[in-house]
Amino acid sequence: MMSEIAEVIIKMEVAALERWNNGDPSGFLDISDEDVVYFDPMTELRIDGLKNLTALYESIRGKIFVDRYKMLNPKVQSLDRMAVLTYNLESYIENKVIKWNCTEVYQLAKDNKWRIIQTHWSLTKAVEAL
Repeated sequence: MMSEIAEVIIKMEVAALERWNNGDPSGFLDISDEDVVYFDPMTELRIDGLKNLTALYESIRGKIFVDRYKMLNPKVQSLDRMAVLTYNLESYIENKVIKWNCTEVYQLAKDNKWRIIQTHWSLTKAVEAL
């Protein structure tokens, strides 16, 4: 049985993914903390802060469209005001499948809303994805 925290966090992540897959990165920006840190295989260095993450996402707004996706094996581990969501993602774009690993660290903010404080994306099959 999924905990209430896991249910809330997975629902937030799915809503953000739905927007992302339609060219709108704001779903993730809306649930990220001001102090978010971000890694992905397309950036050379860690991105620090919501302002810098917003600049990155604005540069790709309207450019990413995913036909369909599968969130696989989502798992939320939580303790007090912190929760870690890990999952595998399959993104289907035309005739390609891009496979990802995702780790999101969430913190319960002062306003009692969960916010992402750390994101890490990696390709699971980098050679096939390129």
